[in-house]
Amino acid sequence: MFDIVIIGGGPGGYVAAIRGAQLGGKIALIEKDTVGGTCLNRGCIPTKAMLASADVYNKVKEAADFGISVENYSVSLEKIVERKDAIVKQLTGGVSSLLAYHKVTVFNGNGVIKDNNSVEVTKADGSVELVEAKNIVIATGSEAATIAALGYDGVNVMTSTELLNLKEQPKSLLIIGAGVIGCEFASVFSSLGTQVTLVEALDRVLPMVDEEISKRFTMFLKKKKIGVNTGVMVEKVVKGSDGMVVSLNNGKELVADKVLIGIGRTYNSKGIGLENVGVEVGKRGDILTDTKMKTNVENIYAIGDVNGKMLLAHAASAQGNTVVENILKGKDEDADVTFVPSAVYTFPEISFIGLNEQEAREKYDVKIGKFPFTASGKALCIGEKDGFIKVIAEAGTDKILGVQIMGPHATDLICEAVLAIRKGLSVEDVAKTIHAHPTISESMMEAFEAVHGLAIHSI
Repeated sequence: MFDIVIIGGGPGGYVAAIRGAQLGGKIALIEKDTVGGTCLNRGCIPTKAMLASADVYNKVKEAADFGISVENYSVSLEKIVERKDAIVKQLTGGVSSLLAYHKVTVFNGNGVIKDNNSVEVTKADGSVELVEAKNIVIATGSEAATIAALGYDGVNVMTSTELLNLKEQPKSLLIIGAGVIGCEFASVFSSLGTQVTLVEALDRVLPMVDEEISKRFTMFLKKKKIGVNTGVMVEKVVKGSDGMVVSLNNGKELVADKVLIGIGRTYNSKGIGLENVGVEVGKRGDILTDTKMKTNVENIYAIGDVNGKMLLAHAASAQGNTVVENILKGKDEDADVTFVPSAVYTFPEISFIGLNEQEAREKYDVKIGKFPFTASGKALCIGEKDGFIKVIAEAGTDKILGVQIMGPHATDLICEAVLAIRKGLSVEDVAKTIHAHPTISESMMEAFEAVHGLAIHSI
């Protein structure tokens, strides 16, 4: 009997499996596809690989600004996808090697819970094997949401999964949903030369980010000639003589070669045997858990996207680590997702942690510090001056309430703020930390100095 059997080999499942093995546990991992989950195979990594190609193309187009002459350059979406696939293959192979090194027993097949100590695995050849364990961890993740009424066919109307494998670049692309998924793909395809249009039901793009950043980012989208339609909904999508005709509820019709449905994700909680043991599921299909990721059934846990708490790969990994440490080391800790950063891989990048300005003003007397990248020497040198850093602090205590970043390397810079907030550092603690010059990271120091009106390089 295993100590833990984990259903799902994504960033929640495989990380939990390796950590469990590191702690001396006998671990089994069940995966019906390729290890790495959505993140590694159909999400985080593939999109970043394509964004990197788009970034190179942007740099080539801007080469003259750097004194470099480049002629006869072109885009091959097929080769971009080939590069993406090679990166994914290398990383999934690496994960498989790590699992083998740590002696995690991997079962390839579909896992269905039979009782709170056993999972039945049906393999590709139809054979069935029963895996018994003292504890079961569900890490089945989520998948791209589709709406049949919008004409989803995986060819002309598609999700991110199909778009990532498109070999021929569309002349035009309409994206339903201007959240993280929609805006990231808008950045990729518009940079490569596709005419992109965004349609968002809410009143602004990236509705989850700070309002000032959302408005500023919308300006950048329009500057890149990306169509932005907010506060409208798609009523239907039909095939016309010139492409896919998208009808909006304001009476407007838009036409595009391809349509991407980027409206979110659905939880993979069906077909895994939850009904066999009575695991409670929410109205949205999310598996209900407490702060320790325990379900209502003894010995059964749920981590990552499938519990609906936070649909981020790094949150899934953190939850997985906490669960296996609680099980194997006798701990009783919460899987705290208070200090989880969010990252949006667009041009420019966006990241944030904690409260945004609107949220903070509702609860606190706040002080704001901002530093624009136009005042950063390094940002000007690399030609990426769009955006700013905003620090939100409590006026009376100097407590850091949140940090919002839009600009070069925003998704890397945010980690300094995460550590500062997690360890309870004050604004002054970060402001007085010496940062190397010239770097993008010293803009963080200046933004924190700006909270007290002490930034050197901005007014």
